[in-house]
Amino acid sequence: MNMSFKAVAATLTRTLWTKGHTTPPLARSPKVNRLSTTCRVFAAGAGREQGCKEKTQNGSSDRPSGEVPSFTEPAHRCTTGDKKRPTGTKEPVGAPGVVTGVKRRSHTSTAVPANSTSYLWARYNETKRLVHDVIPPGACNLLNSSTVYANNEVDLAEVDIYGFDYDYTLALYSNALHSMIYNTARDFLIEHFKYPEGIRKYDYIPNFAVRGLHYDIQKGLLMKIDAFHYIEPGTVYRGLSPVPDEEVLQLYGGTYHVPLQQDSGFYGKGPKVKQFMDIFSIPEMTLLAATNDFFITSGIEYDPVHLFKDVSEAIGMVHLKGYMYKWVMKDLDKFIQRGEETAAVLHRLVSHGKKLFLITNSPFSFVDKGMTHMVGKEWRDFFDVVIVQADKPHFFTDCIKPFRRLDGNGDLQWEKINSLDKGQIYKQGNLFDFLRLSGWRGSRVLYFGDHLYSDLADLMLRHGWRTAAIVPELEQETKVVSTKRYALSLTWLQALTGLMERLQTHRDPASKVVFEEWHNEREELMVMTKNLFNPQFGSLFRTCHNPTYFSRRLCRFSDVYMASLSCLLNYDLSYTFYPRRTPLQHEAPLWMDQLCTGCMKTPFLEEMSHIR
Repeated sequence: MNMSFKAVAATLTRTLWTKGHTTPPLARSPKVNRLSTTCRVFAAGAGREQGCKEKTQNGSSDRPSGEVPSFTEPAHRCTTGDKKRPTGTKEPVGAPGVVTGVKRRSHTSTAVPANSTSYLWARYNETKRLVHDVIPPGACNLLNSSTVYANNEVDLAEVDIYGFDYDYTLALYSNALHSMIYNTARDFLIEHFKYPEGIRKYDYIPNFAVRGLHYDIQKGLLMKIDAFHYIEPGTVYRGLSPVPDEEVLQLYGGTYHVPLQQDSGFYGKGPKVKQFMDIFSIPEMTLLAATNDFFITSGIEYDPVHLFKDVSEAIGMVHLKGYMYKWVMKDLDKFIQRGEETAAVLHRLVSHGKKLFLITNSPFSFVDKGMTHMVGKEWRDFFDVVIVQADKPHFFTDCIKPFRRLDGNGDLQWEKINSLDKGQIYKQGNLFDFLRLSGWRGSRVLYFGDHLYSDLADLMLRHGWRTAAIVPELEQETKVVSTKRYALSLTWLQALTGLMERLQTHRDPASKVVFEEWHNEREELMVMTKNLFNPQFGSLFRTCHNPTYFSRRLCRFSDVYMASLSCLLNYDLSYTFYPRRTPLQHEAPLWMDQLCTGCMKTPFLEEMSHIR
């Protein structure tokens, strides 16, 4: 999809390069408005406006209808920066601010069009038509959920040792497990913690929460935070109801920013804010929201801190008492998915002489049952080292707990561990003894896990292992991104943003009316693209233009990431994964929001030249 936008960029840039005024960066809106009935909806696949009427402050619109009217381009004059070249001198290919084949022009005119409203709407219509016309055929089919995505360059030919987590890495579970975790923890709240019986009426909501959200423990708010520690407006929930943006600003001192010292700690478990990073946390977030909602709607006074601790303990009891393990082992076909693909990956790695190891927090009986189901009774023959109940992330940071060996029945043995032998099962231990006994260090090792903190962070930052994140949500997200509706909406959103940035120097009253309409349409487009992923919280990876806090951690702690382990089957074991070079803000204008601006972010270049 990114590559297809380059073709769009080339065409739009040639057309837009020589038009209009240039601008400084657009200020960040402090408030997100809800869906407006006066905004235009960009129809999927049609490139037209539907439904709502456009209004101005005086009740009428000066927006041209039908074809874009012709208008005279404002006169341009050379600036001191455009020196006359000697005859025969050519513009160097790739020079900053120059598109090959396009005549170089100055962009510093201060001339005002005779009718600014007609001029602005003409530019709007022209840009919108271009966006719809130049999206390449088949551009929406370029994404493949079976792709391995690279944050860092990884040459598989240099990897000799492959390590794995178990839950949501070797074993992928169906979503049916989430409702069972939720229901059991909810019953624990009522029966063990003596919460009101009325909470039992709240059933599990499958698509309410997404992974990576933050929870303000003291305020009882579930929210989505971006990579810069800003709350995304419209994604703050108290119970099951959204909190108005104005109230969010009041709660956080007039800003959406969450200071670093208040944010979650390194492992997402800060004293005031917790980040939910693993897939098992989705039922916990839903139960927190439902329980808060019960107390709020029932008018019962409560302390959000107590509620958070009780819900967390109830969820923990589901795991500690082994309920989840019993459910999965009782019906492996129902809960474990794509086990044959896991078996194929292991067979392939071993057949190419790779060494494999397993480090999981799950108990041996549970792992043995699942691996036997997926791979067969001889599954331990694939692994050189198997470690269960490892107590990650402490396994990677502490050097206290020694390894203990388990016999074939899973019972603890007493001898001191001086070597890690193939065919044996080990419990607990620590990474420092693991490195000492195995000798497996550095980039020769590639470890796969689903939890960015517990599985990957320490291995990358402290020990130099290669890391691979398993992100099952990629499968659904790539399906959304691959739809024509999303491609058209996002492309137009970015182009409209660039248009507003470039033309914002038109500040007469009539132009302000036009910009108000554009602003409302932009807000609606942002809400619509968010809702395509999740109506409450949007995409796991994006907060409109910015990456989410989850995305930031994903890029920081994983060299590569993929939807499932089976994605490896699409590549040979000498394959090199290369990260895409995506442009920084000061680099080439390759993205849609830069097409109307790009390198032209200096509207007062002529005035500045006189100063200099």
